Amino acid sequence: MLKVEKFKYTIWAADTERIVAFYTEVFGAETSKQNPHITELEIAGGLLSIHGGGEGKTTWTGLTFQVPDVVEGARLIREAGGKCEREPQPEDGEPPHLAMCEDTEGNQIMLSRDRSK
Repeated sequence: MLKVEKFKYTIWAADTERIVAFYTEVFGAETSKQNPHITELEIAGGLLSIHGGGEGKTTWTGLTFQVPDVVEGARLIREAGGKCEREPQPEDGEPPHLAMCEDTEGNQIMLSRDRSK
């Protein structure tokens, strides 16, 4: 078995400064490493690596952030320069549990709410 030293997810950004500000403002990210090419952000114990040189194109990432309120999360994403294609919708009489959004660089992200409680 290979010894894993660190696990992170990497996305691209045309404007690293702008995307770091976005993830810091919306998700409380803290910069753990930064050089001219890579910035690593710690979010809720996980690492998101931002690689400079992106083209700013819309890209599905698979990133999901579990939050207590997806409506509030979508609002914060828009306020920080991101976007959400549509407002989160209630389902089966429950408050919304999903929001499909994009960060400032076109990386698509999902917000979800824990429905097990």
